[in-house]
Amino acid sequence: MEMRGITKRFPGIIANDGVDLDLRAGEIHGLLGENGAGKTTLMNILYGLYRMDDGEILVDGERASIRSPRDASSLGIGMIHQFSTLVRDLTVLENVILGREPSGVAFIDLKLAEEQVKSLMGRYSLQVDLGATPEQLTVSQRQKVEILKALYRGARILIMDEPTSVLSPQEKAELMAALRGMVEGEGLSIIFITHKLPEAIAASDRITVLRKGRVVGTMDARDADPRALALMMVGRETTFESSRSDVRGKVVLEVDGVEAVDDTGRSALGGVSLQLREGEILGLAGVSGNGQEELVEVITGLRPASSGRVTVKGKDVTGLPPRRIRALGVGYVPEDRMGRGVLPGLSVEENLVLGVHGRQPYAERWFLPLVGVTSEEEIRGHAEEKVAEYGIETPNVEKEAGRLSGGNIQKLILARELSVDPDILIAEKPTAGLDVGSQEFIHRKLTEGRDRGMAVLLISEDLDEILALSDRVAVIYEGVIVDVLDPEEATRDEVGVLMTGLKSVPGAH
Repeated sequence: MEMRGITKRFPGIIANDGVDLDLRAGEIHGLLGENGAGKTTLMNILYGLYRMDDGEILVDGERASIRSPRDASSLGIGMIHQFSTLVRDLTVLENVILGREPSGVAFIDLKLAEEQVKSLMGRYSLQVDLGATPEQLTVSQRQKVEILKALYRGARILIMDEPTSVLSPQEKAELMAALRGMVEGEGLSIIFITHKLPEAIAASDRITVLRKGRVVGTMDARDADPRALALMMVGRETTFESSRSDVRGKVVLEVDGVEAVDDTGRSALGGVSLQLREGEILGLAGVSGNGQEELVEVITGLRPASSGRVTVKGKDVTGLPPRRIRALGVGYVPEDRMGRGVLPGLSVEENLVLGVHGRQPYAERWFLPLVGVTSEEEIRGHAEEKVAEYGIETPNVEKEAGRLSGGNIQKLILARELSVDPDILIAEKPTAGLDVGSQEFIHRKLTEGRDRGMAVLLISEDLDEILALSDRVAVIYEGVIVDVLDPEEATRDEVGVLMTGLKSVPGAH
């Protein structure tokens, strides 16, 4: 496959500027770049979700017209998105064949479909329960189903967008082995989008780096090193070095025996207990779906606890609404940036004062207690200050927040939460899907806050991030804290084993 001179313009921005990219048969081609560098736009063009303004695409040497995902699929191009697209109420088998069901006489031939899918599973070493529904599968199993969907449709070229972002080390190794088997044993070709530089080097045969919509360079993976790739991606050296907290103060957040159910009524937390102190980062490590989301929601008042207690600075906040918990000095950087982190239709400046917009100096109260007016001058001045301090890339502060890139939305959320100087910050996957430059910036802001005495609960599935930033590491598995470790002594493999439930310490908290 060849992409030649691909250009894509959006209002006020050139997302792709004459990009050339080629993919060889039987190779894994890594695609790197900062958030907003144009990687996703380029792949959306290849998959038919966007249409290019200039350039051409060749498949097997022939010029291809790709105007929709159906066109891409007919050419053998499949895309595995970062987040699952499976239909929750269908079985694995039904999800795989959806839209391509083999038919008998006036009915779907499920027996034939099962034979075809089982053949693919054996051929590509992608074993999964065909009768299960997506909610009964682990994240890595759901990813296998997504790959099976593409292969069932005849994909020879797979576009994989951040495929390891929510996997444990063991699951990552298993996926890498499966991908290598696909390219070496079956001749498939894979475009592998990732922000993790060592992973790109380990997984890829060649690596292409984009910066600001243009190709910076393409190199053999065996000739690459993380420092050189980071320099190509961001145009400067990345120098962040982690440090540990020397002084930890009193307990400011305590979770004691908390139990809770998920949205389906099943048990999600089985008696979680932990303590967070002033001036420390407590990392919570775990594979997605093991109760992290429910724990954060209980702490922030978004989900009721079935039993147990949450205490903030000595005050029992169990069951209190989020507004009252926030007023006690609890900041929250959510995983769902668009759904919970910002109001996409509001401007950057409006989003930067959410939660404090009713206070002075942003609101001036008049004669009646419920009547007031906003101070546009104060709001704008605050926004311009934070945009500059946090490097939020936006043409102006009046721009809708939902139109920013993921990395810039995350910087906006962090700027808002830290601007009120919280005593406690709940940071839920704060760098997921972000480039190395944005990761470095956010890591520095978290450690600066900790060094000022802020307590940080860091929830992440990135073990490198957890071990680099945390003063203590708690591991959660199936809704229970199985151990708390010293990151100076624990290894990635030890934490990874605990994350998969292969070893636990009963009653540890």
